[in-house]
Amino acid sequence: MSDAPFVRSEVRDGFAILTLDSPHNRNALSARLVQELLTGLRDAGADERVRGVVLTHTGNTFCAGADLKEALDADPAAAADIRTRWMVEALRTILELPKPVVARVDGNVRAGGMGIVAACDIAVAGPGSSFALTEARLGLAPFIISLTLLPRMGSRAAARYFQTGETFDAATAERAGLITVAAEDAAAEVENLCAALRLGSPQGLAESKRLVNAGVLAEFERAADELARRSGSFFGTPEVVEGMTAFFQRRPPAWAQ
Repeated sequence: MSDAPFVRSEVRDGFAILTLDSPHNRNALSARLVQELLTGLRDAGADERVRGVVLTHTGNTFCAGADLKEALDADPAAAADIRTRWMVEALRTILELPKPVVARVDGNVRAGGMGIVAACDIAVAGPGSSFALTEARLGLAPFIISLTLLPRMGSRAAARYFQTGETFDAATAERAGLITVAAEDAAAEVENLCAALRLGSPQGLAESKRLVNAGVLAEFERAADELARRSGSFFGTPEVVEGMTAFFQRRPPAWAQ
């Protein structure tokens, strides 16, 4: 495997640009990618040159969700506990960062990647974007990422897409409340938003973000431990093993009708 970073970071025009760049697994949330993402976010938060963060990606996938191969190869219970703690930390870090985080998406977003998008303050998706919550098809549920998805999405949309695993486009994601804007040119739309954000003072941006996220974070702190426990308890169960095995064997799981 290459020694190149899985998350590339640069500061440009007052924004830290964090680019998910792990093409071998479609930017899946591997241990390494999550740790590099956390480092990039924390560095951006501490850098006085940085007014905000743009989180984007290379290739046709923003994030494929959990790295299932890494999960299947490891001890299920131990791996699930570690992955859950990392995911909680990543979502909390985005929500608490005292600078706006803007997602620029023009590719596939699946499972855990949906939680990352929902944690961002502003999310822009281009015409190449697609979204799906596929956990139920693997014998799971979107436990941890529900902490950011449910405050953003309408309850009817959440009920549908949490359970069906259907794929939907950027226009549907905007109507559901998952993203801010479905744009014909995601890069241009993000440039316009960044220009607007640069007009805000660092203090004003930080306090405005705190106001918007106060309720989300209060529920996050109330429910995160319980959801982490429930999430961890499912890995290694027969249905999850079957779901993951079927996924890698490119066949329907035993329960599919």
